[in-house]
Amino acid sequence: MITAKHIYKSFEDVEVLRDISIEFETGKCNLIIGRSGAGKTVLLKILAGLMNPTSGEVWYDDVNFSTLNRHQIREIRMQVGMLFQGSALFDSMSVEDNIRFPLDMFTNQTRKEKDNRVNYCLERVNLTGNNKKFPSEISGGMQKRVGIARSIVLKPRYLFCDEPNSGLDPKTSILIDELINSITEENNMTTIINTHDMNSVMEIGDRINLLYMGELTWSGNKGEVLESDNKTLNDFIFASPFLQKLRETALKG
Repeated sequence: MITAKHIYKSFEDVEVLRDISIEFETGKCNLIIGRSGAGKTVLLKILAGLMNPTSGEVWYDDVNFSTLNRHQIREIRMQVGMLFQGSALFDSMSVEDNIRFPLDMFTNQTRKEKDNRVNYCLERVNLTGNNKKFPSEISGGMQKRVGIARSIVLKPRYLFCDEPNSGLDPKTSILIDELINSITEENNMTTIINTHDMNSVMEIGDRINLLYMGELTWSGNKGEVLESDNKTLNDFIFASPFLQKLRETALKG
């Protein structure tokens, strides 16, 4: 579990986050949603330890991340996987080298041990046999799966995903959602996903947290979305006529 306690963040005189307190559950896909500028990316960076809050605390289970020294922070980061919006693969590295990179950085494993782990992760994301290809030689969806493989290569307890479906077609987006969800469940990870994708909300939203102008304005699960009378949530989720009709149909049923 990751817990945010009374998080505030300001840049000079601009307050971006205001008194954010959330519990992100283990073994669940915890979503952060909201319009552009709501503070989602800033919150994700603070939770992942990539940015310090102006005030407040972030807890990893029973450890207060905000009070750790450099050595302790490194130990926590070895338990963290990151899936970036643009996959963030190294263009000059092959697929297997990209996935192996965290093992080279954080472990003393033998080359054989690393290769075995890399191959397992490739198999897990259905990319067996693509070891020697370079990012420019594979599709955007495959690049995203390589990013997932790299994010789980250290067997993390915590997984952060920043817009994992950005730039992908609907079918590939669904596959990425299903992959993240199944990996989260089988490894009992605390997964936090920053997303605009409404399919993600309705399909894998075990816990959904809506930010609006830097404040947490609604929390619930995917089943509660359709029944909520929160205007900010409804304006965001059901912006299209199709989704509005879906909600009306669900409420009538």
